[in-house]
Amino acid sequence: QLQLVESGGGLVQPGGSLRLSCAASGDTLDLEYYPLGWFRQAPGKEREAVACISGSSSSINYADSVKGRFTISRDNALNTVYLQMNSLRPEDTADYFCAAKFSMYSPDCPRDNMNTWGKGTLVTVSA
Repeated sequence: QLQLVESGGGLVQPGGSLRLSCAASGDTLDLEYYPLGWFRQAPGKEREAVACISGSSSSINYADSVKGRFTISRDNALNTVYLQMNSLRPEDTADYFCAAKFSMYSPDCPRDNMNTWGKGTLVTVSA
């Protein structure tokens, strides 16, 4: 069984930066082939996709709201996916989750088809 654990959240001022990490453990044998995604959920709102990266990192997609500010990357040797967040805004405040989709053939990260989720890390952007 695959487990995902996020870290790196915290309180940051508007305009600041944070780097989130998501470390995988357990059944990671095929993880390098699976797309990994970052999602977020603000209080009272639905969980939304933030960024997705394919196994080889050849396919990367971002939500329009974070394009140009956030960067997703992965290190398959370390079984870890990252989310570098720059120019943070108060509206970026949310719980951030990473997730994996057990598919070697489809590089996307549809929220309702992700197979394993972490428990999340809270990001608060406030002065």
